[in-house]
Parts: sequence; C-alpha cells; structure tokens
Amino acid sequence: MNSSTFSFKEKTQLLLKYLEVNPYHYKSIIDCTPDIVFVIDIEGRIIKPNRAFEKLSGYSSEELTQMTLQNLMGSKQADKFLHHFQLALKGSLENFDCSIIHSNQNRVALNFTHFPVVVGSEILGVYGVGKDITGIMHSRKGLDEKEFLYQLLTSNSLGMITSTDSDGNFIYFSPAFLRILGYTPDELLGTTSFGLIHIEDFEKARKNLTHLLNKKESGFDTYRVRKKNGGYIWVECICKPLIDSNTNHVKEIISVIRDISERKKAEEDIRNSEARYRNIIEHTPDAIIVVKDSIIVYTNDTSLELLGATTKDELQNKSVFDFLHNEYIASAQRRIHQLKNGQTVDFKDYKIYRLDGNILEVEVKPVITVFQNEPAIHLIIRDISKKIQTQQLLVQSEKLTVAGQLAAGIAHEIRNPLTAIKGFLQLMEAKLTDYKTYFDIITSEMERIEIILSELLTLAKPQDMKFVKGDIVQILENVKTLIDTQALMNNIEIITLY
Repeated sequence: MNSSTFSFKEKTQLLLKYLEVNPYHYKSIIDCTPDIVFVIDIEGRIIKPNRAFEKLSGYSSEELTQMTLQNLMGSKQADKFLHHFQLALKGSLENFDCSIIHSNQNRVALNFTHFPVVVGSEILGVYGVGKDITGIMHSRKGLDEKEFLYQLLTSNSLGMITSTDSDGNFIYFSPAFLRILGYTPDELLGTTSFGLIHIEDFEKARKNLTHLLNKKESGFDTYRVRKKNGGYIWVECICKPLIDSNTNHVKEIISVIRDISERKKAEEDIRNSEARYRNIIEHTPDAIIVVKDSIIVYTNDTSLELLGATTKDELQNKSVFDFLHNEYIASAQRRIHQLKNGQTVDFKDYKIYRLDGNILEVEVKPVITVFQNEPAIHLIIRDISKKIQTQQLLVQSEKLTVAGQLAAGIAHEIRNPLTAIKGFLQLMEAKLTDYKTYFDIITSEMERIEIILSELLTLAKPQDMKFVKGDIVQILENVKTLIDTQALMNNIEIITLY
C-alpha cells in the first residue's frame, strides 16, 4: 500500500464523495446482510449507518453520524476497538467481538467485521458489519455457568456421581468414591460397576439396567455395594440415560448414588421395634382395638376372644358402636370428644354385645394414637365379669361375716338362760321321779339346742380348713341335727339308714 498523500480531512471528503458516486456498492452491502452496516472514516466517525444500526443502538442516523464507535463502546471496549480499527486501516480484514452501549444504557454484544475502503491506492476508511450476538453470549455464559456448577456439584457432592456405558463400565466417577468407598480413580476406571454390587443384589441390578436400556427411562433402586476394606454399605441409586440423537440408543448412564446405611439401620430398628410392639399388643391380656372415625382398623387376638370372633376379618371395617350397648353410646361419644380436645380419659365401665348376642361387662380406656400415619384412637378393653363376680362374693362374704357375728351374739345370749334352765331341770328331775320320761325328752332337746349354738359359734369364728378322719355316721347325724328343725317346719321327715 502506498504512503498516503492526503490529510485526514481530505480523506473523509474523498470517502463521502466516493459513497455518493458509488451508491450501488454501499447499497449492495446493506442489502446482502440483515446485520448493522456502516462506514467509519479514518478518525473513527460513523458515516452512513443503516437502519439496523439505528434499531440496535437506539439512536437515529443523525445522532449516530455525530458519534464515534469509541463513544458507543465506552472506555472498557474502546482500546480493543481501536486496535482492530488500526489494523483494518492498514489493509487487514478484522473480526472481533465487542459491545456497544444502547441508548437505554444496556450493553449489546456484537461481532464486528472490519475491512478497508480502498479508492485507487488510498484507504479512505473502513467498512463495518456488526452481528448481534447478545443471545449467543448469554447462552455461552449459561453453558459456562452450567459447566462450573456441574464441576462444583460433582466435586463437592456428599453423594457419589458416576458415568457408565451401556454395559455398566465406569467412564467417570466423582471424588466422593474415595471418601465413601475408599477407591482411587486408577482402581475403578475401566472396570464394571457390577463388580461392586453384593451378590444377592446382582440380578436385581442387571434387570434394572436392561429395563433402563429398553425403556430409556430413569431408574431408581437400592443396593449393597462393597467398600475397599471388604465391608458393604446400602446405597440409593438414581440412574438417568443419555440418548444418542443419531442412533436413539443409550450412549451413557449418569448415576447419583447416596449412602443410606444409617437410614437402613434406622428402618431396621423401627421394624424390630414395631415387631416387638406388635408382639406385646398381640399377647397382652387386654383387648386392643384401633379405630379411625369409629371404624375398626386393627384388633389383637384377645379382642377376638372377647367379642366372640374367630378371625379378624369379622371385626375389620365395622363401627365400634355396633358392639356398644345403646345406653352407653352417648357417653362414649362424649368421652371421645373430650379426648380429642386434649383431656385425659380414664377407664369407664360399659356393656358390649358379643357376636353371639351375649352382653359382656367391660371397662374401656381410649388413648389418642397414630395408625398408618393417620390419627386414630387406641381402645384398651378389659373383661370385668369375673371382677364383678369377685366383688359380689366379697359382699356375700361380708354378709356371712356379719351373720356369723350376729349368730355368735345370739348364741351367747341364749346360752346364759339355757344354763339356768338346765340347772333347775336337774333339781326338778331329782324330786319328780314320776316324770322321768318327760325330763329325758326335755334334756335331749336342750342338748340339741346346745349343739346348734356351738355350730353358730363356729360360723362366727371361721378357722383354717383341716382334714381329719372321723366317723361318717356321727358327722351325718350332726348335719341331720342342724337341719331337722327346718325340715319339720316344711313337713319333711329325715330318715337315716346306715
């Protein structure tokens, strides 16, 4: 390129004249691209901006021609622009990314192409073509951010992240493998993931891989995997297939693996606790019934015996009020309402119907509980029939005790005058010998009275039962003596034959 013999001002005038003389050339550039097109003189002033430039910058053509690109770019981008602009003035074709400031003060990213305007042997200015790459830059930034996040996640994730091919061979695994399982990259890279799976879970893992390859859907399951020290841990694995757009086959499988050994242990503890609790409930002497909205949802074996059922199905899904005597339903509903309001409810006596129709007396205590993750009421039911019988026997025993005490009092009161009568009878018997037969009868009857009084005293002073040998005839005669009076009052004669 020959050395310039024109001043800056002369070159600008020649450039303007050239554009006026050659409108077709400039118009052809505008027509061949949808992007911004402009000409800049050797001092950097904008000449002939097209409409796309006006729209992209937010300035009118008149405003743009009063500006330089350095003004539009701002100080941060100006040096970069000037560098490529100077190279274009020397005859070079320049392509670079830069941004301009829109009239609303937002930045617009552009890809510029600069090439010189040559008239004869003189470079009078630079043609400029700009392509809006704001969207591309945002996408690139998004991709960079995603790549950064991916690296951040895989490097710092508490779980293990791995990539395998369609055969299960390791392609990539995150640093968490070393921390959790103890394996280094050299030890696993190129090996199969199935080599780490417990033999009892191997077939399940193989079937899950086949299903994922066939259905091309994400998979989820739990396995036991081997650590480097030989021990095993439980893991939860979520697998995502990556599909080849050309073949529609699975080309890679991304798996996120989480150590769930603690959770498994907790679940096992809960299952054992539930088993122990269920064992206690099933074998408790109290009948246990769980109800939700008054419907029976659980019964133990004792409740079957209490209600006369042979299987739990006979009680399941029935209303608990079906078994309650009508006179107690209102009371039961009131107690349940109190319980739900946070009040403590103790045992209360009720009458219930068994499946065979018999009425049974029980005591019931309701307790708020949770069954299958829903609020429910736990009913403790006790058969108090024997308790009532015992109470009745105690009452009867107390009555007998009182009767014995009364009998003892009567016996003592009768014995005193009886002793006097017996003494005077003996005096009379000595003087009135002609009436001996009558005296014998009177004496016999008085002796019977004494025997009865002795028996009454025995009732008043119960003693420990003692078994001794005795004359059965004499024992029966003593019993006969006790009941003879009652028998005579009912016109009954007791005849003994031994």
